[in-house]
Amino acid sequence: MTVAKPASRPNVPHFSSGPCAKRPGWNAQNLKDAALGRSHRAKVGKTKLKLAIDLTREVLEVPADYRIGIVPASDTGAVEMALWSLLGARPVTTLAWESFGEGWVSDIVKELKLKDVTKLNAAYGEIPDLSKVDSKSDVVFTWNGTTSGVRVPNADWISATREGLTICDATSAAFAQPLDWAKLDVVTFSWQKALGGEAAHGMLILSPRAVERLETYKPAWPLPKIFRMTKGGKINEGIFVGETINTPSMLCVEDYLDALNWAKSIGGLKALIARADANTKVLADWKAKTPWIDFLAKDAAIRSNTSVCLKFTDPAITSLSDDAQAEFSKKLVALIEKEGAGYDFAYYRDAPAGLRIWCGATVEAKDVEILTQWIDWAFAETKAALPKAA
Repeated sequence: MTVAKPASRPNVPHFSSGPCAKRPGWNAQNLKDAALGRSHRAKVGKTKLKLAIDLTREVLEVPADYRIGIVPASDTGAVEMALWSLLGARPVTTLAWESFGEGWVSDIVKELKLKDVTKLNAAYGEIPDLSKVDSKSDVVFTWNGTTSGVRVPNADWISATREGLTICDATSAAFAQPLDWAKLDVVTFSWQKALGGEAAHGMLILSPRAVERLETYKPAWPLPKIFRMTKGGKINEGIFVGETINTPSMLCVEDYLDALNWAKSIGGLKALIARADANTKVLADWKAKTPWIDFLAKDAAIRSNTSVCLKFTDPAITSLSDDAQAEFSKKLVALIEKEGAGYDFAYYRDAPAGLRIWCGATVEAKDVEILTQWIDWAFAETKAALPKAA
């Protein structure tokens, strides 16, 4: 079967799951007011950092009594700050169904060496039994599993009267999925995900319960300087008004402010979620008429609307070895990248072979639709090049 090469290309062919596509209409000129060459501790720098925090609260609809801080090392740094500063006070339950969640489990067990840990795991495309979470324990989980395309359906499984803290890595969920703040005590994300900002900066959001833990519990292990959130047994309020622990890039700050202002201009969180949903619907509609592709997450209730993971179902592909299926996926993506029609949408290296297409709010639905046409073409070309069975 041959498929004609598409006549058009996506206007923005960027479908990476991080760093993600810039917002529609982005231009470097939008960053001309960046406080370059100025200290982040000068009035101009502190003002911009505080504005980034305030706009984050507004767009994400974060409660007024939650603290928001800009921290080093992207989402990873934010999660590690929470794990090293807060865990150890009570038992821990971990939820993992893809590589990043597994990474947090590894840190908790192998680095912090906590003993009282209950691990609830699931395979790629599935989710653990959330009813087994003990509300007396601290809980560590990803809201949206970036490498599996699986998200929690809601926060109903988290007890409103829980004794432990909930620590939520929301890096590919924030700005694209509704977060139930009343059920979340620590929320982390990075600028380069759903708003397409630049890398290296993380966001750490703490509930009053998390602040209370910080002020009443001292971990048994030493904390590096960049993890310390208290001074003299009290929360370091400076972190949460823009006095960052290390030096931030003021160019990245300006870019994040640009993305936040764009988000406000289109209608805020509701509009961002609607755009991500519309992009994912394009893939769902394509899947419905394409017999050789399917979502990695079978259950629509737990299917991501940002990092959408797909698998090939054609027997000619599924009958191949795992390595050969991986090679097929890579060749298909490389063919489209060579045409300049779509970049960086292969599966994550630890995940099952297939495709991972970013559908967050900075992506246009029309571009997703055109990408599917190129995938149709590249699939036919790549399949035709497979060795013929003897």
